[in-house]
Amino acid sequence: MVQEKWLQASKLSDILPEVWEALQPKVDRMIEQLKDKSPHVAKADGKYDNMILDWWTSAFWPGILWIMYDMTGKEHYREAAWDWDERIELCTLRDNRFHHDVGFQYLPTAIIKHKITGDKDGRRRGLQAANFLAGRFNMAGNFLRAWNDDKTGWAIVDSSMNLSILFWAAEELKDPRFKHVGKAHANTVLSRFIREDGSVNHIIEFDPESGEYLGSLGGQGAGPDSSWSRGQSWALHGMANVYRYTGDIRYLQAARRVAHYFLACLPDDYVAHWDFRANGGDLASEERDTSAAACAASGLLEIAAALPEAEGRLYRDAAERMLLSLTQHYGTWDRPEHEAILVEGTGHKPAGQNINVSLIYGDYYYVEALAKLMGWQRRIF
Repeated sequence: MVQEKWLQASKLSDILPEVWEALQPKVDRMIEQLKDKSPHVAKADGKYDNMILDWWTSAFWPGILWIMYDMTGKEHYREAAWDWDERIELCTLRDNRFHHDVGFQYLPTAIIKHKITGDKDGRRRGLQAANFLAGRFNMAGNFLRAWNDDKTGWAIVDSSMNLSILFWAAEELKDPRFKHVGKAHANTVLSRFIREDGSVNHIIEFDPESGEYLGSLGGQGAGPDSSWSRGQSWALHGMANVYRYTGDIRYLQAARRVAHYFLACLPDDYVAHWDFRANGGDLASEERDTSAAACAASGLLEIAAALPEAEGRLYRDAAERMLLSLTQHYGTWDRPEHEAILVEGTGHKPAGQNINVSLIYGDYYYVEALAKLMGWQRRIF
């Protein structure tokens, strides 16, 4: 059994080539199993659902495919990934749910497609999405508005990851307007979302007219003062990305502060609980969130890459320990009927939604992190 063999490894580097080799037939099976589905959640039966295409998770599966194509050059990955940006774009022609997460939807589809193949429609779609996101910027409060409907003054830490589409557009068009918006929101992340100890707020509410700070909301965390682990990973990875685009050391320092808090809160197996302050900090019976671990691991590798080798070793070693644990204890390698890669993700526990499930974005960031360790140089976010 593949996973039993890997259990003997004490370092990820000892088995990394084997894991990468095993990942390819796993993704090949997923292509056959998922067909045209837009996966989000797989529950106990191991079958991914099929979400609407304007849902925020719609691009993570094609993102996996583009990484596999970029790393292997195998045409069937490109063919399976090719039309996802067109399918998502068609949603703009009707009433839709697009909001702050267009970065999540177009960076792993249209923009990476353009970067790899030079596809002009991919570039056009990516720029259209960047314009849409920039248009959600509230100048009074210096934030990108989250969601739609009556949440006009809400901003969320998840948007840290969407900023990459703005910085890409600024570079692509040689137009600094997009960079200005991205940095303004990132500065609000520094001042309002990341706490002094490195923990992170999920939702901040502002007065949309005056920009006045009104308070913090619990959102997907255990409460307003809690530490939702996936939110931690969004901030960690997102601020590392902003540093890569801007070279502004403040963002790297913030990413490191969040990383230190994240690492200090990890259990012995290095896979995060869903909220580091749930149940008063007594986490023994609390669920894990493998998606938080996978995203954080990929972000830690970004931090490591930004630092001298000796200084970055802390972050790289931590990422490898997290990925080793995910590989050994949370993978579906010996369950070919299972349509996901990782299990034990937590989507939204306070709402009672998607607890102890597989999450497509957990799968994506796991693949992304492994690809980075295997030498992948291109970036989606």
